[in-house]
Parts: sequence; structure tokens; C-alpha cells
Amino acid sequence: MLGAVVSFSTMAVAGRAVFEELDVYQLMFYRSAIGLSLVVLYGACSKGGFGQFRTGRVGLHIVRNFSHLVGQFGWFFALGLIPLAQLFALEFTTPLWVAALAPLLLGERLTKTRMAAVLLGFIGVVVVLRPGLEAVSLGAIVMLIGAVGFAGSMMGTKRLARTERPVTILFFMALVQTPVGLMLAFHDLNWPSLVTGLWLILIAILGFTAHFCIVRAVSLADAIVVAPMDFLRLPLIAVVGVMMYGEPLELWVFVGAALILLANYGNLMAESRKL
Repeated sequence: MLGAVVSFSTMAVAGRAVFEELDVYQLMFYRSAIGLSLVVLYGACSKGGFGQFRTGRVGLHIVRNFSHLVGQFGWFFALGLIPLAQLFALEFTTPLWVAALAPLLLGERLTKTRMAAVLLGFIGVVVVLRPGLEAVSLGAIVMLIGAVGFAGSMMGTKRLARTERPVTILFFMALVQTPVGLMLAFHDLNWPSLVTGLWLILIAILGFTAHFCIVRAVSLADAIVVAPMDFLRLPLIAVVGVMMYGEPLELWVFVGAALILLANYGNLMAESRKL
């Protein structure tokens, strides 16, 4: 899980480096295109070959990946506009959106615990953004929309995981997002310089290592043990923001983030008792 924490944090640094030359649409296209190449290479070299990519659930893959595209766009768009600590704090609302939307989209029961977690998480968002006391930035709004997109992606993954291999899900993620990214970036598409190209390759690799580490961590330990380690991303990225970009450590961001993380952990403990 520490591998996932480091991967996500390093991806934020790499993303900001890419923004010095390319915009968010070009970044997303190149990330998906490189990711697709990596997955195809894996399929060609691993046992099972391209047969690992076979699926009977293409429609759900497409829906899931359009939702993930919204989340990914929100994350990278906000990355260049708001402090890293605020970005990660708002990203942690994703499980709370899952708790709120799962009863509507997956037919799961809306329990009192879930309702309490969502309410506490919403209070945490208000504390982070403090609307009325400070102007709510465009980056923060887009990141919240992105968190909803990630929630949709997580619910799609949950349904796909019943029948699909992880590599199949990763393949269709890159396959769907690459042409969409090309359409969005086509008007201003530029060939990256060598340095930016290396950053883009690193971003694509980190995306896979992060998800691999999460899957591996959950297979080795219960989610109730693994999930709190993911919360280490917030203090780590806050230190990165201070040291590399001179971003201030804002007390209210950490107070709000603590409420969001508490809501996530409380909901996770309640879910684990049902198993």
C-alpha cells in the first residue's frame, strides 16, 4: 500500500512537470496511449496472451471508463489549479460518493451508517472549501465532479470484478480512453519534448503500479487494515507541496480532511462488520 501512496504522490509531481509544456487534454491522451501500449505489451509477453482481454461485458466497460475519464480529467485539471493537499483531500470524498450513489445504481441498502458517513464527509468538504468565507475555486469544483466520476468508476469496477481479470479492466480502460483523449486533444496536439515524454511515460507506469499495489495490498490484508495507509497520501503530498512548490499548510484543509477520512473509516468499519 505504501507503493500506491508513493505512486500517486509522484504522479502529481510528474503531472505538474508535464503542464509546463502540454495541457490537460494532451496529457490524458498520451497517458492513455502509453498505457494501452504497456497493457498490449504485457498481453503479448504473459501467459494467456491476448486472450486475457476477451470479455462479454463491453457495454459496462464503456460506461465505467467514461465515468473514469470524468474522474481523471477532474484530477489532472485541478492538479494545476489548487494546492496538492486540497486536491487529495477532495479526492478522498470518492468512497463517500460511492456510499451515496450505490443504493441508486447498484441497489444496495442505504443504511444509517452510510447516511452519517456521507453527512460527515460533506461537512468536511465545507470545512476544506469554506464557501462564503473564501471564494471556491474552479479547480476545487472540478475535483469534486471528478470524485463523483471516480465513484462511478469504482462501482463499475465492483461489478466487472465478479467476472473480469484486472488486466482486462486495465486494457479496456486504455482502449476506450485513448481515442476519446485523441479527439479532445487533436486541435492542439503537440509532440512532446524528450523530457516531457519521459514524464508522460512515468505517469503511465505510475498509474499501473498504483492500481497493482492496491489490488495486491487488498489481497494480502483486510481493507480495514489497508485503507488507513492510503490516508498517508495527504500528509505526504502536503510536505511535497511545501518543499517543491512553496504551498502553505492550511489548518482548515487538514481539519476538513480529517472529517472526510473519519467518515470513510467509520463507513469502512461498518461494512467490514457485515462480512
